[in-house]
Amino acid sequence: MMAEPARLARHRQRVTDNATAIAGDGRDMTQVRWGILGPGRIAAKVAADFGQVDGGVLTAVGSSSLERAQAFAAEHGASLGTPIRSHGSHEALLADPEVDAVYIATPHSDHARQAVAAARAGKAVLVEKSFTATLAGAEQVFAAARESGTFVMEAMWTRFQPALVRARELIADGAIGEVRAVQADLGVRREFDAADRLFALELGGGALLDLGVYVVSFAQHFLGAPETVTATGTLLETGVDAEAAISLGYPDGRAASLLTSFRLPLPGQGRIFGTDGWIDIPPRFHHPTSLVLHRSGADPQPFDLAPDGAGYALEFDEVNRALAAGAVQSEVMPWSDTLAVQSVLQQSADQLGVALHER
Repeated sequence: MMAEPARLARHRQRVTDNATAIAGDGRDMTQVRWGILGPGRIAAKVAADFGQVDGGVLTAVGSSSLERAQAFAAEHGASLGTPIRSHGSHEALLADPEVDAVYIATPHSDHARQAVAAARAGKAVLVEKSFTATLAGAEQVFAAARESGTFVMEAMWTRFQPALVRARELIADGAIGEVRAVQADLGVRREFDAADRLFALELGGGALLDLGVYVVSFAQHFLGAPETVTATGTLLETGVDAEAAISLGYPDGRAASLLTSFRLPLPGQGRIFGTDGWIDIPPRFHHPTSLVLHRSGADPQPFDLAPDGAGYALEFDEVNRALAAGAVQSEVMPWSDTLAVQSVLQQSADQLGVALHER
């Protein structure tokens, strides 16, 4: 694995080299110019990993607070060795002609409105998970993308990690036979704080949208959309879910057993079961560094598959590749998969009594 300084040097050199590849209108034809909408905690982690991104450069950030945008741009522009422009509103970022693609990292209940606006502004859009707070919100985003012909993808970074890529390859090669079941859990113990966005219903808080999306997407990825969804759990005084156990059923008897929680420090294990064996994705499966293949009658076979950096760059690489190919959606994280995941989350929330809504 390359050392961090070498990776950043590689990124800076790409930017320098590509400065000569300019179109007649001044556009850099070899790099997707990215803007970040919402410079919060997850955006900071993503920006710190941008030195790993192939085919893209971080050029702008937009926030409702100009001071916050400026501080974010100064910090990450210095670490990446590239200038980052600051915008004091989300609208200004979307109007920036030198931004090709936007990464939306605001609270869940803002995603639908902002993604629709970005698509209508002609920007490619990468939306942090959960994609939206509601199924209806996701449908609105994809309708806007179809109308404008723009690229949209949910930022489900797990699917692009080397361990998940290898799991897909093993399954395609028949290593565990026919996939029949999935188990996954993801939980952390968080002290309740009504002022924290994680516990605020109006901001799309709760374990389901923050952590449950990972276990649901994991099951959907390997089993597809379920026929039945059964969810049980508990709510907190703000109306968000504290925890949920979700069972997914399929017409041919396949099944998924999923658990997510803000009350329990769960291991974060993912397992895929087939007729000839199973694959373990050790904790924490949503940003894995390894997997273990178990086949009937054979010793366990471990694979070390850590990504370079933190692993966030891989979802940006996917968008950059798709844009270079002229695609409007990803083959790994297509719109239909996001809609299937949002449907399970919506049904689960409805059964728990969580009144999810968009802002």
